[in-house]
Amino acid sequence: MSVWVIGDVQGCYRSLQRLLQAIAFDRRHDTLWFVGDLVNRGKGSLEVLRFLYDMQDRVVSVLGNHDLALLAAYWGFKKSNPTIDPILEASDADRLMVWLRHRPFLHVDYTYGVALAHAGIAPEFDLGMALHYAKRVEQKLQSDQGATWLEQVMKEGRDRFDHKAGDIDIDRYIVSSFTRMRFCHTDGRLDFRQKGAPSEKLQEKGLVPWFLCPKRKAIDLHILFGHWSTLGFYSDARVTAIDTGCVWGGKLSALEISKRPFRRESVVCDGAMIPEV
Repeated sequence: MSVWVIGDVQGCYRSLQRLLQAIAFDRRHDTLWFVGDLVNRGKGSLEVLRFLYDMQDRVVSVLGNHDLALLAAYWGFKKSNPTIDPILEASDADRLMVWLRHRPFLHVDYTYGVALAHAGIAPEFDLGMALHYAKRVEQKLQSDQGATWLEQVMKEGRDRFDHKAGDIDIDRYIVSSFTRMRFCHTDGRLDFRQKGAPSEKLQEKGLVPWFLCPKRKAIDLHILFGHWSTLGFYSDARVTAIDTGCVWGGKLSALEISKRPFRRESVVCDGAMIPEV
């Protein structure tokens, strides 16, 4: 049995199918883990969701910011767009959205020694905190008040964790850190404005990738994440980034984590959008 972690698909269904052929994915035995952002921008978002829903017993997927945006459009408080309109208009939209809103923000597997989160794990969280706070927001999203809660949470991100803050402010930090984080200040505060690659200029401003934050709490698991197409593939002893810019004309990548060292396979994506920097 092989376990493959796949980067941000963003609706690129044809690229996903080519990637599964490249890794010789066997639905009977293998498992696919997705770092989130299953939908949006690509031309096959509905096909991606249906494909994963139909084989959900072989799929693990965490929530990304674009997945939350889809839920927001489904619930009517965020504008839709042509790439997700087919989902909202589909006859099976309700069941697909139920499945999506029940995806976790954080997935941990101690057998393989890894943690999976769309943007990563905030420098201010140790593993216990990350698990606790991920469960907290998962339960709220899955509740009968999920739509109202998500509308409040998506209004503004918080850059610092404060356990004495109000419930919504705490939840905003949790959700933003799991789904939107890239850079942080050296004191641990998150920055949600910068979308480009790390640079000397940003470092001079005191901004470093979240996983290089000098005050980052130790986590004894290898963290797998996506979200950061301008960073590209990055791997060190503690983290691996696997968003290789599929929808931006880059590649869609898969990482086999059931063996060490990890093995990567990629296919060229047919997307041709201009990266947001």
